[in-house]
Amino acid sequence: MGPLSGIRVIELPNIGPLQFAGMALADLGAEVLRLDRATDVARGSGTFPASPFASLDRNRLSAGIDLKHPEAAETVLRLCEHADVILEGFRPGVAERLGVGPDDVAKRNPRVVYGRMTGWGQDGPMSQEPGHDINYIALAGVLAHIGTEGGPPVPPINLIGDFGGGGLLLAFGVLAALLERATSGIGQVVDAAMVDGSAMLMSTFVGMSAMGFWSDERGTNMLDGGAHFYGVYETADKAWISIAAYEPKFYAEFVSLMTPLGIDLDVSTQMEQGRWPEWKASLAEIFATRSRDAWGEFFAGHEVCFAPVLTMNEARKHPHNVARSTFVEVEGAPQPAPAPRFSRTPGEILRTPVVPGKDTREVLTKWGLPTDEVIRLLTNGTLA
Repeated sequence: MGPLSGIRVIELPNIGPLQFAGMALADLGAEVLRLDRATDVARGSGTFPASPFASLDRNRLSAGIDLKHPEAAETVLRLCEHADVILEGFRPGVAERLGVGPDDVAKRNPRVVYGRMTGWGQDGPMSQEPGHDINYIALAGVLAHIGTEGGPPVPPINLIGDFGGGGLLLAFGVLAALLERATSGIGQVVDAAMVDGSAMLMSTFVGMSAMGFWSDERGTNMLDGGAHFYGVYETADKAWISIAAYEPKFYAEFVSLMTPLGIDLDVSTQMEQGRWPEWKASLAEIFATRSRDAWGEFFAGHEVCFAPVLTMNEARKHPHNVARSTFVEVEGAPQPAPAPRFSRTPGEILRTPVVPGKDTREVLTKWGLPTDEVIRLLTNGTLA
C-alpha cells in the first residue's frame, strides 16, 4: 500500500504529461480511474491487450466515455462526488464547454483538487496556441542553452517540458493542494503549465545569468559541456564517458590521474576559462585511446565523479541499477520502478498497462454508479 492509498483520482483522456502525472500518483498508491475516449475503446473493441511495454499507462483502471454525449458531463460529475482529484489536459476553456470545468466540479464536490495540465497555461496571449515540448522549453529559455559550442540547440527528448516541467509538476502541485486541503477542507485548482515548470527548472541558471556568471553562448559554461572537467568524452570503442570533477578535491584527484598521461593540468588553474578548450581537446585525445570499460576500470576507486554513458538497455543491466532494482520487469516488459522510495509504504506496480474501456462496468459500479445505470449509459453511448 503506497503513501497515497485511499486517494481517488479521475484522469480525463488527453496528453502524455497528464498520463505521466496519473502514473506517478498511481505508482504511489492512489486509485486512478482513467476515463478513456470512446473512440479509443472502439478502435480496439476493448478486447486487444494493451502493450505491456507502455509503462506510462500502468497502474490504472479504465472506463470508456464519450465526453460530447449529452449525459457525459453529469456522469463525470457523479464520479467526482467520490473523488479527491481530477486531472485534465485540454486547451483552456474546453473542460468548461464540456460541463466538467472547475466550477462544475466544485459545486458537486468542493473538496476535489482540480489539476490542469497545459503547455502555455490557462491564460496569457499564447494560451490557445497548439504546441509541444520543444516549443515550451524554447519559450521558457531552456532549449537555447542545450547543445555544443557553435552548434544548434539540441532537443533533450521530451523530458523537460512534458515530464519534468509538466507531469511531475502537476503531480507535485496536486499533492501540495491535498496537503493544504487537510487543513482547509476545500480543494482548489492547480494550473500546471509546461512553460512555467520548464522555467522553474532553470532557477539556478537564471540566477547565474543575472549575476553575469553564465554566458548565452551554449557549450561554453561550466555545466553545459564548456568546462574540461564537466562533460562527456568519446572512447576508443565509439562509446562515451562522463566526467564531473567540479569540486576542488575531485578535481585534484582527476589532475593526479591525468598528469601522468601527459595532460598539463594544475589545480590552481581549474577556473581559467580561456584554457578550457585547449584542455578539452587534450583530454579528448587521451580518452579516445581506451574503451569505455577500460576507463571505468581506470577510474574505479578514485573520487573523480565518473560514470559511463549508458543507453536505456545498458542501464537496465548495470550492477548498481540491478542492486537497487531501479528497473523492473512486469510480464516480460522492462520499465523504471516507482520512485521515490518509502520506508513504510512503498510504491508498487499492481496493474499492467490498461486497455481503454476494459473496466467500465466493474469500476464505475465501485465508484457509486448503480449497475443498471452503467448498463443504460453503455447502451445509449455515453459510456463505452
